[in-house]
Amino acid sequence: MARKFVVLIVVLLGLSACALPTLYQPATDGYGFSQQQIEGNRFRVSFSGNSLTARETVENYLLYRAAELTLAQGGDYFVVVNRETEARSQYDTGFGGYGGYGGYGPWGHRHSFIGAGSGRAITEYRAYADIVVYRGAKSPTEPNAYDARDVTARLAPTVVRPSPPKAG
Repeated sequence: MARKFVVLIVVLLGLSACALPTLYQPATDGYGFSQQQIEGNRFRVSFSGNSLTARETVENYLLYRAAELTLAQGGDYFVVVNRETEARSQYDTGFGGYGGYGGYGPWGHRHSFIGAGSGRAITEYRAYADIVVYRGAKSPTEPNAYDARDVTARLAPTVVRPSPPKAG
């Protein structure tokens, strides 16, 4: 019995180690950044985070991606024409269970081998913006203009990227 408990704890620790906020990377499985060119110098940029990614992180990664894209296009600054952050919440009202370990007992009563019902909100954030890329010095009177080099320099310390693959 004690051995089963130890195995269960090890499995739970392993599962929790896999649960990380969305990293700064191209979108995979719906999470990460993406962009679409709308016109010659106009782009739609987005970043979607999983339920462990804070709204502030999602919004910062959006601005960081817009700045990176601006520099990649040979621009110096970008103007945010439209910007939105959406929150999508689901409520975990299940009976616990992890990865299908819950179920119905022999008398039709719900039970779980791991966890108990919670009723907590699980929220994911998606931020998107339409930006216009420009060359030259940004206008000091345009409140929605961002210097791409300044944005990348200030936000770079907060950006968490995937680890590079290890050489074998």
